[in-house]
Amino acid sequence: MKRVRGLQCRECGREYPADPIHVCEYCFGPLEVAYDYDAIARLVSRASIAAGPRTLWRYRHLLPIEAEQVVDTHAGFTPLIRAENLGRALGLRNLYVKNDTVNPTFSFKDRPVAMAATKAREFGFDTLACASTGNLAGAVAAAAAKACMRACIFIPADLEPSKIVGASIYGPTVVAVEGTYDDVNRLCSEIADQYAWAFANINMRPYYSEGSKTLAFEVAEQLGWRVPDRVVVPVASGSMFTKIWRGFNELAKVGLVDQARVRMTVAQAEGCAPIVEAFRRHTLSVEPVKPHTIAKSLAIGNPADGYYSLRIVKESGGQAEAATDAEVVEGMRLLARTEGIFAETAGGVTVAVLQKLVEAGKVDRDELVVAYITGNGLKTPEAVAGHLERPLTIPPSFKRFEEQIAAVGLKRQTGAPAATSVA
Repeated sequence: MKRVRGLQCRECGREYPADPIHVCEYCFGPLEVAYDYDAIARLVSRASIAAGPRTLWRYRHLLPIEAEQVVDTHAGFTPLIRAENLGRALGLRNLYVKNDTVNPTFSFKDRPVAMAATKAREFGFDTLACASTGNLAGAVAAAAAKACMRACIFIPADLEPSKIVGASIYGPTVVAVEGTYDDVNRLCSEIADQYAWAFANINMRPYYSEGSKTLAFEVAEQLGWRVPDRVVVPVASGSMFTKIWRGFNELAKVGLVDQARVRMTVAQAEGCAPIVEAFRRHTLSVEPVKPHTIAKSLAIGNPADGYYSLRIVKESGGQAEAATDAEVVEGMRLLARTEGIFAETAGGVTVAVLQKLVEAGKVDRDELVVAYITGNGLKTPEAVAGHLERPLTIPPSFKRFEEQIAAVGLKRQTGAPAATSVA
């Protein structure tokens, strides 16, 4: 039963075969995968999903893959955590955190890359490539290694060193470009026209972006097949944001949830917030900016899906807000102190924006809110290194230990603590 009808232009609606193309030749609009939802509804059920693997491939019938063999790095089905401590700090009674810091390469990018790599192999490509702000580079390099493909990744030359190491370990060819991500992306578009490579976020983009829908599928399933009242999503190009929205709506189309009413909230860094700026101007026209922020994974000054993200915010009754670098750092620290999750700068953006919206009265304290945390803090330790308490340094002396430990307010406890029962 054929689930994928082909590709369709978002703008003019023209249909294309499911080939490695991404732009409409008539209006130059972006292409996306078109499905037969009636066919999918006959194939998928809550029971069939529950019987599937504990990875994103449990939602295979809702994804654009037709090959039997997939490129599987065991991404997805990450924890959805009831964030009671963070909720108390923010004044929210029903806050959840979707913790994608624990994916194979420690970011959500493993999800869309699973689609891109599988389709690339399906189409017969032997080289997987990408333009990246860091997280995609690692995910592409790892997936290419798993798929026995060559990898070539393009990054801004000033990328965080830990992200360069995190990608290079898998053995790709790394090309550092002197310029911003937007410069890197323009160069890759030229290369993609001349080289028969599978660029995850260019000619593979219609399939690649579909992997982000699994962030919606998992949240709904983990909430007992319920859609949250609001989600807060860190946004760079806007691709993940638009696909999370699409994912919730697809679940309703195939009968897995009753409805898909969710308020979609864009979270950006103030130093690169073209979508938020358009929202503040009450327009759908996004003006490109030159990024200047510590949140480099979100530093895309000309977001490809900015217009579509704004339409979704408007349609869903959502919000768009930005956080300063100082607020991003505090957001990272707050998440770590309250929930024991060390997130990269994009996670700090999510938490800081949510805090600002709550304080401004734009988020109801009883809403069921899901905050998406998309990358691990070990990718960007330099962002917070200068903002943490220095270690206590003492000689190997018990007396000096007691002096120092008393100075910071810790007290000696004598005897064993009383046992407590755990329900």
